[in-house]
Amino acid sequence: MQFRQQALAKLQSPEELDLPVRFARPQGWLVLSVTVVAMAAASVWAVTGSVTSTVSAPAIITHGQGSYLLQSPVAGQVTAVLAEQGQRVPAGSPVLKVRTAKGEAVVRALDAGRVSALAATVGQIIQTGANVAAVEKVARTGDPLYATVYVPAENAASIPDDAAVDLTVQSVPTQEYGVLRGHVKAVDRSAQSPQQIAAFLGDSQLGGQFTKKGRPVAVTVRLDKSSATKSGYRWSSADGPPFKLTSMTLASGSIRLADQHPVDWLLP
Repeated sequence: MQFRQQALAKLQSPEELDLPVRFARPQGWLVLSVTVVAMAAASVWAVTGSVTSTVSAPAIITHGQGSYLLQSPVAGQVTAVLAEQGQRVPAGSPVLKVRTAKGEAVVRALDAGRVSALAATVGQIIQTGANVAAVEKVARTGDPLYATVYVPAENAASIPDDAAVDLTVQSVPTQEYGVLRGHVKAVDRSAQSPQQIAAFLGDSQLGGQFTKKGRPVAVTVRLDKSSATKSGYRWSSADGPPFKLTSMTLASGSIRLADQHPVDWLLP
C-alpha cells in the first residue's frame, strides 16, 4: 500500500523540467579521456610498431671449418700414439702406429688441423674403420673462432641476415663477465642429422645431444672482435673473461628474429 501511494504521488507531481541535466561528472570525463587516448595510442602502435622475439638453442664454438674423424685403414694392435691432444698436425702427419698381420702400418692425418680428441691407446686392438682421433680443421694459428647454433628447423626462415646473437658460454661465469656478442653469418636451410653433426664436429655424442628435440638447422655466427678484451672478442661486460676462448667450447645462443608487425598476431 505504501509503494502504491508513492507511485501515485510521483505521477501527480509536476516534472522538474527546469533543472539542468548532468551527463557525467568531471571524474567520468577524465576516465573517458584517458581511455580514448590509450585506445588511440594502441591503434597507432598496432599499425606502425613492431614486436621483437628471440630463439634460444644449443651452440658450440669452433674455428668454423669443422672437424673430421680419423679412421684406421687397417686392423691390428696400436703400438705407438705419435700425436697429442691439442697438437697441430700437418696433412699426412703420422698419428698412430699399428701392428698388423702384414707388418707395421702408420695411420696419418688426412687434412691439416688440431687434434681435438684421441680415441686410441697403446696396446689397444682396433678394427678397420675404427675411429682413432678427431681432428679440427685449422688452416692457420690465428684463424678466428665462430659459433654454430643448432636452431629448430621451424625458426630458420625467421632469422634475418646479420641478426644479433648473444652467446652464453658454459665455461664463463655469466653474472661476472656477461655474454659473448656476435652476428649471424650464414643459415643452412637444410636440417642436420645426428650423423652430419657428428661428422662436422668430430664427436658422435654431440650429434645426438643437438638432435634430442628433432633435426635442427645449423646457423653460423661470426663473433664480434674487440681489441679491449683478453679473449679478443666483444662481451656484454667491458673486459670479458681474463682468458682466451678455445674451440669445441659449448654454449647457448640467443638469436634475434625478424621483427614482427603487431597486427600479424593481434588479428585472428
